[in-house]
Amino acid sequence: MIKKLLLLFVFFLASVFLTALKAQDSLLKENYVVVLSMDAFRWDYPEKASTPNLDSIERAGVKAISLKPAFPTLTFPNHYSLATGLYPDHHGIVLNNFYDDSLDAVYRIGDRASVEDGRFYGGEPIWVTAQKQGLKTASFYWVGSEAPVQGFHPTYWKKYDENISYESRIDTVISWLQKPISERPQLIMCYFDQPDGIGHKFGPGAPEVNAMITRLDSLVGVFINKMNQLPIADKINFIVLSDHGMSATSSERFIDLSSTIKKEWVSRSHGGNPVFILKAKANCSDSILIALSTVENLKAWKTNEIPARLNFGKNPRTMDILILANNNWSIGWGKKRSSYTGGAHGFDNDEMDMHAIFYALGPDFKKGYAHHQIEGVDLYPLLAKLLNLKPAVTDGKLSNTIEMLNKKD
Repeated sequence: MIKKLLLLFVFFLASVFLTALKAQDSLLKENYVVVLSMDAFRWDYPEKASTPNLDSIERAGVKAISLKPAFPTLTFPNHYSLATGLYPDHHGIVLNNFYDDSLDAVYRIGDRASVEDGRFYGGEPIWVTAQKQGLKTASFYWVGSEAPVQGFHPTYWKKYDENISYESRIDTVISWLQKPISERPQLIMCYFDQPDGIGHKFGPGAPEVNAMITRLDSLVGVFINKMNQLPIADKINFIVLSDHGMSATSSERFIDLSSTIKKEWVSRSHGGNPVFILKAKANCSDSILIALSTVENLKAWKTNEIPARLNFGKNPRTMDILILANNNWSIGWGKKRSSYTGGAHGFDNDEMDMHAIFYALGPDFKKGYAHHQIEGVDLYPLLAKLLNLKPAVTDGKLSNTIEMLNKKD
């Protein structure tokens, strides 16, 4: 009897020891990814302002020439494209505001009810993929994270409140990385709303914008320094990017659509400068397009005839007609010209003004590596690779980013 008890005790100790070894082995193999998006941080801003911390990432990690956003080059469509690897036509957030006929509901970025309504969000965000496969995730204000997409929120998430300082956001991310291993998120996505706001107000290249760029760069430095003090610092991959760029606008380059399009031709209009989608009243689509064909510095298409390269117009939410201003031009409905100064985005995604930054640093990234241009939709497959996840089907391609990673045996 005593012998049996001793054997059982030995087996128990061995089991505890093996469990501890497995936990330690798991910890050693763990990989963390922190993604920071700074809204409307144009690809060439580091050439216009002092950015020593981004410059240090370029030397110690990876910098892509630019990140090409999806069309339309707006905040909500592109942040959700970054999360899902899908073009807006495929994930459904086609503009910052739009109408869904099947739901008989309007989505607006400032409307809490629609932002939190999971029915608007298609595709599979990376945090959903990760949680389906057993990882914990976190989001500080990423588009889509406030809604139950496929029934999932990130493990940790926040309702948007622009009054929370960037420093507090960083500290919260660090606190998530300090959680016990069983509670610690391996994917964290964090959002800063600048330099978008100041870029809209003053326009790219303004001293106020350059000052904001330098301030944001200093926060990147704070982020890196605080992560470097963590015990898991050598397991963290840090990606800094943006959703789109910014173009200069002027009251001298404004087109009033109400002077060309008759109200009785249109049943719905959604969007904003410089891109609108229209629902035409019966037999009025051709009248709208004929009228617009005489207007310079804009383009208009039936949505089923939009150039394929824009990957836009097949989703029912895009309605009947797309109107797009040429770069640096503004379009609106009856507003004063003086409203259209400073900067704007939403233009053709082939315009370099619309392109964003991409930097990466960490154990899985090459050092001092200059990478070619990537697309925003390429982020999802890259994150899936870094986290050893089986990805959902996306428009993005891992082949567009794989060369920035270290080769593993």
